[in-house]
Amino acid sequence: MALLVVSVTWQILSRYLLAVPSSWTEELARFLLVWIGILGAAYAYKVKMHLGIDLLAQSLRGRKAFLLELLVNSVVVVFAVAVMVVGGSKLVAMTWELNQISPALGIPMAFVYTVVPLSGALVCLYAAEHSVQAWREHCVGAGSSGTGRA
Repeated sequence: MALLVVSVTWQILSRYLLAVPSSWTEELARFLLVWIGILGAAYAYKVKMHLGIDLLAQSLRGRKAFLLELLVNSVVVVFAVAVMVVGGSKLVAMTWELNQISPALGIPMAFVYTVVPLSGALVCLYAAEHSVQAWREHCVGAGSSGTGRA
């Protein structure tokens, strides 16, 4: 985030104070914004702040709530693997093979697109973490409270 602020600040200073706009700062800011956004989506899923409709989840309790959470986490993993990890990896490989280079920075676009499979892997890791946490709360928590396993 700090690098994004520095890049945009330099762009403004070079354009308006020095009258010589920097050609690479806009592209760097755009790429950093993409990375921040996609990694931010994975982080939002980790802390359970991602956009979701939880009307049904709020109305369920016990075993049904637990099973719904496992179902949701499973759907998230399927999407993350299919679209983000596999699809993102194909995108990275294709841009690497085609030797696509960013115009201003001169870096391979594969580096920019690497955030997609990376974020997908993080989402899968967080979904597994959520599922284990739900299992502990449901099964282990129910067993230790004296109410028995559900």
